[in-house]
Amino acid sequence: MDNSTLTGLLHGLPGVDQVGLEGRAATLATRSIKKDSKIWAIDTAISMVDLTTLEGMDTDGKVRALCAKALHPDPTDPTCPAVAAVCVYGDLVATTRACVGDRVHVAAVATAFPSGRASMDVKLMDTKQAVADGADEIDMVIDRGAFLSGRYLEVFEEIVAVKEACTQGERSAHLKVIFETGELQTYDNVRRASWLAMMAGGHFIKTSTGKVQPAATLPVTMIMLEAVRDYRLATGQMVGVKPAGGIRTAKDAIKYLVMVNE
Repeated sequence: MDNSTLTGLLHGLPGVDQVGLEGRAATLATRSIKKDSKIWAIDTAISMVDLTTLEGMDTDGKVRALCAKALHPDPTDPTCPAVAAVCVYGDLVATTRACVGDRVHVAAVATAFPSGRASMDVKLMDTKQAVADGADEIDMVIDRGAFLSGRYLEVFEEIVAVKEACTQGERSAHLKVIFETGELQTYDNVRRASWLAMMAGGHFIKTSTGKVQPAATLPVTMIMLEAVRDYRLATGQMVGVKPAGGIRTAKDAIKYLVMVNE
């Protein structure tokens, strides 16, 4: 495949109806949920969280405290589920693994997070080290400059290479591909990035790093969910979606679960 072929495929996807998309997302956000369903939804949302610290001042002590919270989000309620994963920078993966054992996943950001601006050698080394240290999941960021310049094959091949780096001997990690949708400028670009990442083999497509606003939004997430649905119908392969950044409350989380169900 060359870049012109990939460009033709991505630009041949149906255009996004902005008014229809935003109206549909707004309508779903007003759905009324009964109490029993609401309790189930909150527990489900907790069990899907990547509890995250990605700050320059992160320490082993801060990560250990975060791991304790991940395992017991509400220490007063033994029925409260653990979260899905603890997400950290690569140099803190070993500490995180030691704290959580196999009880929750360890996720590591890689590939020059959050900018994605580094050489491929650096990105691959970053990924391989995190997996070797015990990461179950790698969160990579695409090169938005390359994508917005139409260098789609470059982005595709980078995702393929990072996915290959996620397998280290007997260890392998799932790959989550972050778009930073707040920088992609159009809904059509979000749809194209979704298909590009899925065709390259990403296990999850993810909205944002959490470092840029806007981050996750309901319309953007709906485009990604529809892309996953259409890709599954076309290929039989199921890909995950991770909205990240700006989901602050249980009410917010439930809106996203309603959209997934829909």
